[in-house]
Amino acid sequence: MNCFNKRWGLIHLAFLVFVCLGNPIPAFSQKNGSPPTKVFIENLFYITEVMVTDVASPPGAARFYAYSTLAAHLAWDQALGIKENENLLTKTNHEKIGFIGETEKNLSPEFVSIYAMLDVGKKIMPSGKLLEAKQKALINQFSKSKWISKKEVEANITFAEKVSAQVLEIAKNDGYRQLSALTRYTPKKNEGHWYPTPPAYMGAVEPEWRTIKTFFLQDLKPYKPAPPAKFDLTEGSPFKNQLDEVVQVTSALSEEQQLIANFWDCNPFKVSFSGHMAIGLKKISPGGHWIGITGIAAEKAKLPWQETIYIHTLVAMGLHDAFVSCWEEKYDSDRIRPESAIQKYLNPTWRPLLQTPPFPEYTSGHSVISKTSAVILTHYFGDDFDFIDTSEVYFGLPERPFKSFSQASDEAAISRLYGGIHFRDAIEEGVKQGDKIGNYILQRVGGKQVSER
Repeated sequence: MNCFNKRWGLIHLAFLVFVCLGNPIPAFSQKNGSPPTKVFIENLFYITEVMVTDVASPPGAARFYAYSTLAAHLAWDQALGIKENENLLTKTNHEKIGFIGETEKNLSPEFVSIYAMLDVGKKIMPSGKLLEAKQKALINQFSKSKWISKKEVEANITFAEKVSAQVLEIAKNDGYRQLSALTRYTPKKNEGHWYPTPPAYMGAVEPEWRTIKTFFLQDLKPYKPAPPAKFDLTEGSPFKNQLDEVVQVTSALSEEQQLIANFWDCNPFKVSFSGHMAIGLKKISPGGHWIGITGIAAEKAKLPWQETIYIHTLVAMGLHDAFVSCWEEKYDSDRIRPESAIQKYLNPTWRPLLQTPPFPEYTSGHSVISKTSAVILTHYFGDDFDFIDTSEVYFGLPERPFKSFSQASDEAAISRLYGGIHFRDAIEEGVKQGDKIGNYILQRVGGKQVSER
């Protein structure tokens, strides 16, 4: 029995014990059976759509996912009336919240979970008000399907908003509001450091993200990667060898390698120019891609509601922590991107396949967060869990099959070399960094490390 089934079994056991003892447990408002978990996954994608509209930065998007799914997770637990349930918040660095109190009867845990998730998304994202229409549609869907009676809607909304308020209070104290008051980033003038790249020449994104509070990582030092290859243009030096490798690899890409690079591009900042017109191309964030994979896996495994919400929340929190760790290193090492180095020192007309993102090169964010996610998902679903990744179909890319989460994360990592936007050591050290983070998170939540399987 895997970790999911054990945990779900304990929930049912606790429920039966409480009933037998005569304790008041809020009734489920299931008039016509339970809604499928697909309803949760679809509503989470509405949050993704808002992030795409807002061009949310990769670390910012991960933060939005973390708090939104946390609201769903806590709403589910509190709707059941189980005060001592092992919710994820109790395993984090954040303050624990008090139980809402005597819960309403006839709560729908499915409804309040989704509504609370949308409510946090609505209030935490710049264009979050777009989710008001989704909340209304949710009410209509649950009422028409008779998953909840119309007379119980208000009580369920009130409950969900109480949970949402708790989560927003936690988010208010994570340092995000203080970012704008911190010293602005100024590119260094000496050789080998990052500076804005064409075509948009955007300024550095989230240079102080290291100051954001993490969920699980208590100290960023243990996850610090080995230093990047020292900037040195001498023939045969580690840096020059990597610089040459980017040119060589990108000059002889196969169709499959080009497909891989584009499939994992996930660059929300991509800009296309037509004459004097700049056109922003909407793309999913790297974290959004892995949230999509999580939903695909949950549906394939036919996970129950509680576990579907749980694994989405855990992956989202893992993404958040991985980005904080990665972004600290990016602005510590502040390394030049391949595009800037190749154009300046080797070939001024060279262009990468992918557009270079607007932040320093080392380590590769895709490598870090993909490995972290793969470690967590492998622990819950197994080493050989195959799936078809349809996360990018909405954005015009074909579906792609994978034999395991590890295969997907390895491909995401190497895609950055194919795309011409990362050096090899940023990829390989990023994978190691993500592996450490993922395994530590499993340790915090009580799961075995993947290497111990």
